[in-house]
Amino acid sequence: MKTLRSILFGVLAALVVQTQVSAAPDVYASVKPVHSLVAAVMRDVGDPHIIVDGADSPHAYSLKPSQARGLERADVIFWVGPGFETFLKKPIAVLGSKAEVIELSASAGLLKLGVREGGAFELHDEGAHDEGSPDGHDAHDHADEARPGSDHDATEHGPFDMHLWLDPQNAKSFVVRIERALSLADPANAPTYRANAKTVLARLDALTLELASTLRPVKDKPFIVFHDAYQYFESRFGIRAAGSISVSPETIPGAERIMEIRTKVRQMGATCVFAEPQFEPKLVSVVLEGAEARYAVLDPLGAAIENGPDLYFTVLRSMADTIATCLSAGS
Repeated sequence: MKTLRSILFGVLAALVVQTQVSAAPDVYASVKPVHSLVAAVMRDVGDPHIIVDGADSPHAYSLKPSQARGLERADVIFWVGPGFETFLKKPIAVLGSKAEVIELSASAGLLKLGVREGGAFELHDEGAHDEGSPDGHDAHDHADEARPGSDHDATEHGPFDMHLWLDPQNAKSFVVRIERALSLADPANAPTYRANAKTVLARLDALTLELASTLRPVKDKPFIVFHDAYQYFESRFGIRAAGSISVSPETIPGAERIMEIRTKVRQMGATCVFAEPQFEPKLVSVVLEGAEARYAVLDPLGAAIENGPDLYFTVLRSMADTIATCLSAGS
């Protein structure tokens, strides 16, 4: 009996040790698309915490006390970077000092585009798109060729647009960085992270092909956006925004800007004007006065979409479907 009791105790002790070794790290992700990619890599291991949830805007967010306490205990924190989630700069420096902080905008292989200037920005010439390319994108624009020192590495020439995740090929660079960080923080579960990352990378390639097909029929139709957040999506899939209603999410456009955009809508023959759930949409109706353009909502953060590994894919599919439907209506 004593021998049997000793054996059972040894087995239980081994199980406890194994559980402790395999326990998921305490992980935080800043915004919903980042959280989704992290959750996809962590599938079957654990669930990351999210900071900016629902329809809250990362441009004007304040940490909750419970989140501040959580960041103090965090093992890994993922964010796009200080140029996007500006509210997180001080909390990460103070509260997340013990965590491994991963700035995804510093990932290798990203396509980085410079910030476009002004609300009614001029259409940029990206060069001819290669119709023979599976994603409809010119070969020199692919994310895996955007290396430091290349024309796409805008960090050497000034600030770059931080909405990097809206190119699914950039999301692949995020996933590679996420997998490496998690595997270093949690070696016991590294094989699972690697397997999950491989699956996600394949899904992102398939998504790129799918969305290119969805958007190909409307590539030549200009539209107006609420704020200039979509140039990575535009660049990847060859669609074109004629301008934006506001310079930044924090800036309310004045009468002169509204008139400028209204003129641009008419001059460019913009078929649609797109607002976002995070911002006041009433300005769009003012811009649309006297113009034959429709109105729809784009949601680059997935405000109304359930969190989880599939959110990122749902966000981009929804954007593509909304743009294609609005631009093709009445044609």
